[in-house]
Amino acid sequence: MRIAVDINGVLRDTLTKIQQVYERWYIDNQIKQEDESFEYEIISPLTSLEIREHLKFKDDDELYDFLYVDHTMEIFAHSPSAEMNTFVDFNEFYLENRDNHDILLVSDEIGKSKPATLFFISKFGCQVEKIKFYSKVTLSSLWDELDVLITANPELILNHPEDKKVIKFNTIYNSNIDCKTYISNIKELKEFKF
Repeated sequence: MRIAVDINGVLRDTLTKIQQVYERWYIDNQIKQEDESFEYEIISPLTSLEIREHLKFKDDDELYDFLYVDHTMEIFAHSPSAEMNTFVDFNEFYLENRDNHDILLVSDEIGKSKPATLFFISKFGCQVEKIKFYSKVTLSSLWDELDVLITANPELILNHPEDKKVIKFNTIYNSNIDCKTYISNIKELKEFKF
């Protein structure tokens, strides 16, 4: 069986880091702007993947630059793990199951967030041998490479092919989504019979 674990939300707490970096650069430093009518602000804490609903940017291009040009390493490489023992528990799961299953990491990444993500998993000592980066364009090929997906991403939970199994990793931003199979931490994967 091919078991994929989504990095964002399951192994990496990307949203917390995005808000911290935004606060540091846009709120605390109050970047001087040409357009003084615009003011950066935190509208509400990041509780969804719709970042512009929570953090004020001038436009989508500025959000893109923030994430994938100006602060990519700071956000994607230096995010905290989702839990204190995330990678200890994940490496145990991997070592116990790698002989019987094909286990891989998957992540929705573009541009410089790919090497930043590789840095992230290396600094925590992740032992998985296979990593697949995908985007909206290559999402269909992602599903071709797995049987089970462990993810926190609401879009992937709601829109998976019927012949694929999804295990929801509970987060604040997917709490309103029903899923038959779910976990609240990586350690719970030991209870599954794949």
